Amino acid sequence: MIRLFKTPLVFFGLFLCTATVFAEEPSISWPAGWQVEALADAAPQVSRQRGVKNDADGNQVMVMELTMTQVETGHQVNLQGVLLEMRKSIQKDFFKGGYQSVCNKVHPTTLGSLSALETTCTVTENGRHVLSQTLVAAVAADKAYVLSYAGQAEAYKASAEEIVAVRNSLKL
Repeated sequence: MIRLFKTPLVFFGLFLCTATVFAEEPSISWPAGWQVEALADAAPQVSRQRGVKNDADGNQVMVMELTMTQVETGHQVNLQGVLLEMRKSIQKDFFKGGYQSVCNKVHPTTLGSLSALETTCTVTENGRHVLSQTLVAAVAADKAYVLSYAGQAEAYKASAEEIVAVRNSLKL
C-alpha cells in the first residue's frame, strides 16, 4: 500500500518572493469525517491547512492540503512554471519509490472564486492504478494558493463530490 506523502508544496515557496506581512488565513469548509489540522511553517508568511480522510481501519486514504503564501508586491508569479516544477518533483519522487506516473497537461480551472491552473497525475505500479494526485494553483493580488489532494485510486474516485465541495467552498 502506498503511504500518502506530504506533497512538495515547499516548491511553491521556492518560486515566490515573499513579503513580511502575514494575511488572514483562507477559509475551508471541510467535509464531515476528515481530520483537520493547521500546519506550522518556518516562514511566518505561509499558511498551511491539511485534511486527512481515513478508512475504517484508520489508514490514510486521502490527503488534501491548502497552502497560502504572501507574494511580494509587484512580483509576477508564473503559475504554469510553478505547477510544472511541482509536477516534475512529484513524478521523480514516485519514480524513486518504484512507481510510474502520468500527468495530464496543465489546464485552466477555478479555485474558490479565483482563476487557476490544474494538473492531475495518475500513479501506477506494475500497470495497476494505485494513486491519483491533483495540484491546483491560483494567485490573487499579494497571495498565491496551492491546493493539493491525493488519494488511493478508489478513495480518490469515491471522494470526488467532497473534493468539489471543498474547492467550491474556499474563501480565498
